[in-house]
Amino acid sequence: MLCLALLLAVLLTACAENTDSSADEAEGADPVPEAGDVEDSSTEDIPEAGEEVVVEDDQIPVGILHSLSGTMAMSETSLRDAELLAIEEINEAGGVLGKELVPIIEDGASDWPTFSERTAKLLQQDEVPIIFGGWTSASRKAMLPVVEENDGLLFYPVQYEGMEASPNIFYSGAAPNQQIVPAVEWLLENEGTEFFLLGSDYVFPRLANQIITLQLEAQGGTVLDEQYTPLGHTDYNTIISRIRDEQPEVIFNTLNGDSNVAFFNQLADAGITSDDVTIMSVSVAEEEIRGIGADVLEGHYASWNYYQTTDTPENEAFVEKYKEAYGEDRVTGDPIEAAYFMVHLWAAAVEEAGTTDVDAVREAAAGIEINAPGGPIQFDGENQHVYKTVRIGEIQADGQFEEIWNSGEPVKPDPFLENYEWAEGLSDFVPEEE
Repeated sequence: MLCLALLLAVLLTACAENTDSSADEAEGADPVPEAGDVEDSSTEDIPEAGEEVVVEDDQIPVGILHSLSGTMAMSETSLRDAELLAIEEINEAGGVLGKELVPIIEDGASDWPTFSERTAKLLQQDEVPIIFGGWTSASRKAMLPVVEENDGLLFYPVQYEGMEASPNIFYSGAAPNQQIVPAVEWLLENEGTEFFLLGSDYVFPRLANQIITLQLEAQGGTVLDEQYTPLGHTDYNTIISRIRDEQPEVIFNTLNGDSNVAFFNQLADAGITSDDVTIMSVSVAEEEIRGIGADVLEGHYASWNYYQTTDTPENEAFVEKYKEAYGEDRVTGDPIEAAYFMVHLWAAAVEEAGTTDVDAVREAAAGIEINAPGGPIQFDGENQHVYKTVRIGEIQADGQFEEIWNSGEPVKPDPFLENYEWAEGLSDFVPEEE
């Protein structure tokens, strides 16, 4: 198997000294190496989005495309930072194929046509062999036809609704069987059967709630109500009144971006806490807790594959270097970790292939296995998703998660839910983006 030590030779002493950790690592898997010292721990030296970059012959341009403005910026800016940290690590260890990686950063601006335009610019004008980018499924679906038409490659870091597989996209976040489905199973067993579904109005929440509805019908639960609001929506008083009237046992929350700030704070203002209703979120991680306030989120839950508190030597090193680079007040989280390790995965695949050619990298990536901060992960060559451990965590007063359940081992990705009888035919009803 490909040894990442050929790619990155610098290891933190903490990882080297923890010889007892091998029992927790995948057999034969290589850890993601961590960085050398980051000389400037501020964000002042981060290249500006849209900044013109001159790429020399001994360099490889790589695209970074996230929402650095607009309603999704509170979540996506940290993904850019994690990707830049990984690029810094790789360059300090000698680069890829002996060449330095040069990031070219663009701002999707929380606007789906802009994601499409910036993707075309990166592939056609900047001629990048890889784009690391996106958060919402709307942004991914805006990028998908562009990367396919230009035979480009997109590494996408965020959990999503599934029902998709493109030869030009590697999906580093969770498929629905690695987040949504086990979260519903856990809720039915531990918290209640009457659900209120609340989401932002685009493809991920709508299809996620379709999955949840079918699962509840098959497993003995009930949907009391299902509500959607536009991205960036900030007035939740009417929906909170509906929650009071319906009195659900569980709110399954698929809101994204700034809307979570408004919803949770208005819910707290209405006197509704985790003692009154259980909220399970799938787009609220540590970064969002920082923006919303741990005091209003304490006692609620989220389903992810990684938390800052995940106990691995690789994560200890990752959190230390991330804070060293960007400040002690910064936090990591699941999409941040996925954004970080996917850069290393792409670099490892390029080294294995001996080229940045998309077809060769795709072939080389199948089965590549590493110990990421969240634990062992492996690309599935059949669908270009990642084996991941499922975790459910309870939000604590300090803004961190206490992990209360996990799957015990990495779960094979099943983006089309082919192994669930109740999901049969679901892919025929994927909502179209406007």
